[in-house]
Amino acid sequence: MKLDQETFNAFVVQEQVQEGAKPVYQGAVTQRKVADLPAGDVLIRVAYSSLNFKDALSSVGNKGVTRQYPHTPGIDAAGVVAESSSDEFIEGDDVIVIGYDLGMNTAGGFGQYIRVPAGWVVKRPAGLSLQESMIIGTAGFTAALCVDKLLQNGLQPEQGPVLVTGASGGVGSFAVALLAQLGYQVTAMTGSTGSHDFLRSLGASDIIGRDDYMEVSAKPMSKELWAGAVDVVGGDILFNVVKSLQYGGSVACCGLVASPQFQASVFPFILRGVNLLGVDSVNLPLTHKRQVWQKLAEQWKLQHLAELETRVGMDGLGDALTSVLRGDSTGRLVLDLSS
Repeated sequence: MKLDQETFNAFVVQEQVQEGAKPVYQGAVTQRKVADLPAGDVLIRVAYSSLNFKDALSSVGNKGVTRQYPHTPGIDAAGVVAESSSDEFIEGDDVIVIGYDLGMNTAGGFGQYIRVPAGWVVKRPAGLSLQESMIIGTAGFTAALCVDKLLQNGLQPEQGPVLVTGASGGVGSFAVALLAQLGYQVTAMTGSTGSHDFLRSLGASDIIGRDDYMEVSAKPMSKELWAGAVDVVGGDILFNVVKSLQYGGSVACCGLVASPQFQASVFPFILRGVNLLGVDSVNLPLTHKRQVWQKLAEQWKLQHLAELETRVGMDGLGDALTSVLRGDSTGRLVLDLSS
């Protein structure tokens, strides 16, 4: 290929193994060759990526996310097709890639080029710029899937307030903004006291502290409070949310920041008929991904989209990933690959 010998910048995480000690993982901006990328149908010059919790885990050597190092994280990428052996794409097409194996065990969007199968690639919808698509990214896309699941299960604004946990993070903040724009009364749960004004600017009607939901009560059910919920935290917070859903209410579950496990009782499910809805954006069929991206570019395009963004350059990427891992980042962190 004509671009194979071209070099580009990528944030590469190295594994340093010392005898008798745990491996140490360090990331730095490194020069790579296009020829070093894995085989694939479409070579993409990446303009923007975004930062997600999974990227932060990959950057510190979480083998449940990334098995082999050195590795370039970045589960999101938006850019321009540089070369294509697929009839679906031609040079110059604006495209988006999220999910599948990108940034996990395939070199990801924290590099200025990626090469991937055509079946991972979506053409950019006309209503979104490349930059806007990465303000959304996997986090916003997942939030949209959660809202879509709740609506499919009959959630209506007049039924009462909707809770969003982990509300100051990427998924949570997008869910708050989208639900509020669709006319729902949104209560935002957050452990970040400094994010209250930000969440109210996105449309949150009420804000509650995370600590209120961390203690596990011996009671199998709590007072009915929420018509629906989006949970990005998991753990016992998730089950405390389940216990406080209104009759017939649903919670869309998409995260495990607190824990992948929780104590459970069947009583809320069989006495109140509540629903626990699982949400996955990684292996979602491409046809469904296209439909959701079209919604996000048209009827679900956020009025507050720009307010969610904090721009990050390659030189600030390491610190930004640490912030995501600590859980103290707010909104959506967008990586500009030109800086």
